[in-house]
Amino acid sequence: MTGERPSVLFVCVHNAGRSQMAAAFLTHLSQGRVEVRSAGSAPADAVNPVVVDAMREVGIDIGAEVPKVLSTDAVVASDVVITMGCGDACPIFPGKRYLDWALDDPAGQGLDAVRLVRDDIERRVRGLLGELG
Repeated sequence: MTGERPSVLFVCVHNAGRSQMAAAFLTHLSQGRVEVRSAGSAPADAVNPVVVDAMREVGIDIGAEVPKVLSTDAVVASDVVITMGCGDACPIFPGKRYLDWALDDPAGQGLDAVRLVRDDIERRVRGLLGELG
């Protein structure tokens, strides 16, 4: 790992849904034991409001989050890079652990569909946290 605690970067296209939920869950569940970043290959202007609502239902407020552009520095500074549909836009560097999580895009979906994505992400984040120790 690059530092005293592991670092994880979640990447999706718009950084407005999947990667924001994953980052919020890992931040919440790790209680500071993991450095968490999220970014998008083509960031949106704002986090998807349905995603914000779905996360509030589980007690996590991401309403103040802002989509961020994916940078090479963020990848270099991360031990684990988890992609969620950004394809070739995600840079690859030797020595990094890469995971690709195939998840439905919550963009344009209703709350019921977003809840399913949210719950899948939470399950995957809990598994990742177990692997990170």
